[in-house]
Amino acid sequence: MSENRDRGKVFTALAVSVDGYITGRDPRVGHGLGDGGMLFDWYFDGDTQSRVLPGFHLSVPSARVFDQVAGRLGAVVVGRKTFEDSDRFGGGSPHADVPLVLLSHHADGVSERQTLVTTGIADAIGAARELAGGKDVGLMGGGMTTEALKAGLVDELILHQVPILLGGGRPFFQELPAHIRLTLVEAVPAPGVTHLRYEVAK
Repeated sequence: MSENRDRGKVFTALAVSVDGYITGRDPRVGHGLGDGGMLFDWYFDGDTQSRVLPGFHLSVPSARVFDQVAGRLGAVVVGRKTFEDSDRFGGGSPHADVPLVLLSHHADGVSERQTLVTTGIADAIGAARELAGGKDVGLMGGGMTTEALKAGLVDELILHQVPILLGGGRPFFQELPAHIRLTLVEAVPAPGVTHLRYEVAK
């Protein structure tokens, strides 16, 4: 455990509705995200440009949170569905110069700049740690994050909670075998979103 912490934390950060959905029900709108596309309005509704992703213009408090979180990343781990839904990240990564590890049963679409792991979530996170250079590892994908939670491998959950009830769509968290306790570390209210950072009890 101490070695893992010395090598950075494992966390996930995702925009969610109050009722826990990451996409809406109608895939014909919102760039394939369904009516859940509105979960990302706060990326573009402000007048402060992100230092990490210049195409994002956020409110001042959201820019501070977003850039701080993105700056922690040394590597990201994605699941197959997120990989495909994101057009395979163009053969690269969602963040420039941040290595991407794909957890999948097959190598379809994996570029030389991406690392494939087929042997489970622990090995995928282990590979990401080796690439992260002591920085943190980010998890992308609800199913994969759920598996990491089951295995006790997640240190933090960061939920960018948008004040809307979607009522259906794709939920972030899948079924867990038991409850997991969280400790709220930080809550940052911002226009159109509240940024919630939780530590996961071990």
